[in-house]
Amino acid sequence: MGWISTIVEWVTRLMQTIGGPGVFLAILLENVFPPIPSEVILPLAGFTAAGPDAPYGLVEAIVWASAGSLTGALLLYWLGAAIGAERLRWIAERIPLVDAHDVDSSIDWFTRYGSFAVLIGRLVPGVRSLISIPAGIDRMPLLKFSAFTVLGSVIWNTALVVAGYLLGDNWHAVSEWMDRFSTVVYAVLGVAFVALTVWLVRRALVRRAVRRRDSSDTDDTH
Repeated sequence: MGWISTIVEWVTRLMQTIGGPGVFLAILLENVFPPIPSEVILPLAGFTAAGPDAPYGLVEAIVWASAGSLTGALLLYWLGAAIGAERLRWIAERIPLVDAHDVDSSIDWFTRYGSFAVLIGRLVPGVRSLISIPAGIDRMPLLKFSAFTVLGSVIWNTALVVAGYLLGDNWHAVSEWMDRFSTVVYAVLGVAFVALTVWLVRRALVRRAVRRRDSSDTDDTH
């Protein structure tokens, strides 16, 4: 893809010019703008660290990448906190098939399982960045959010940076393999979205039938 090549060229120049902070900036942008793929940036960072004139080392690349991941996650966390539960309930009431109770149920679920969701979410393409928003809406304790974000990010970043470092000129094989993995993940998310939509439609139809029945029963009593 042309845009992938453009990103690779830009990130390569950035890393070679300013070193570790370039890795930080690239991953920060990847977190805030998910279309920028970490599956490309991280192996490239590892490949750059392995070069004869490397501007940074392997460990430095992982540290800078994880710092960028945390900073980007915090920005999205604060976005979620700014939206807040009340505003989200107001939005939900105006969306067909959804109501404020769904927001409350989601928040209750996140309160119970949010730590696990943040940790695992950092390892799932397409979810890595977005998981920070519900954490902010739920106002998950910032220290806990940061700890699980760093843990998940270090695992993800280390795996891809080390792979790029070891593969050298074949670093792009990592992104090719991750593309296949991402395709499977997106397919699963797509099926889940369709299933959720079907469930919401069925629920709306049931509720409408109940209201009609209740209205009919009320008319019969008069």
